[in-house]
Amino acid sequence: MPASVHCLRRLALGLTACAVLAGCSSFDGASQRIAGVVKPFQIQVVQGNFVSREQVAYLQPGLTRQQVRDVLGTPLLASVFHADRWDYVFTLRRQGVEPQAYRLTVFFKGDTLARFEGDTMPTEAEFVASLDVASRKGKRVPPPLEATPAQLERFPAPARPAAAAPAAVPPTTAYPPLEAPAR
Repeated sequence: MPASVHCLRRLALGLTACAVLAGCSSFDGASQRIAGVVKPFQIQVVQGNFVSREQVAYLQPGLTRQQVRDVLGTPLLASVFHADRWDYVFTLRRQGVEPQAYRLTVFFKGDTLARFEGDTMPTEAEFVASLDVASRKGKRVPPPLEATPAQLERFPAPARPAAAAPAAVPPTTAYPPLEAPAR
C-alpha cells in the first residue's frame, strides 16, 4: 500500500478518536444536568447500638460490666488499648435529613462503672416518632373501603352452588410397618 493510504488511515483514526472524546464530554455534561433533576432513592441506614435516654438514666457508678452490658447491650467499640472504656455509637442516615450521630462513652475502674459521658440521647418515644414521620412522609393515606347499601344493591349476590352429594369415603389401606418388629 502506498504511504498516502497509511497517512489517510491515521488521519481518519485520529479524527474518530477526537469525535469520540468530544462526544464523551458532552454526554458527561448532559448526565450532570440530569443528575441535578433526578435524585436516586436513598434507603434509611441505622448503624450502631441505639441507646435511649431511659437506658442512660439507669446507669450509676458501681454497676458491674455485665450489668452495663445488660442495660446498654454490647459496645460498638471495645479497644484492646483502652480496656476500661466502652464506646456506644449510633448513626441514622435518612433521605432529605442531615445524618444524626449519637455517642456515649462508659469508663470502668476495674470491673465497676466509674463514669460515663456523651451526647444527650433521644427517648425511645422520640426515636420511634422520628422514624414514623420519615416513613409516612410522601405516602398517601388510602381511602376507607366502605360501600353504602345502595352501592351493594347494584351487584347481584353470588349464586350458591347446589348441595353436592356427600363425598365418598376412601377405602382404608393397611401399610406395612416402617421398622422391623423387635426380636
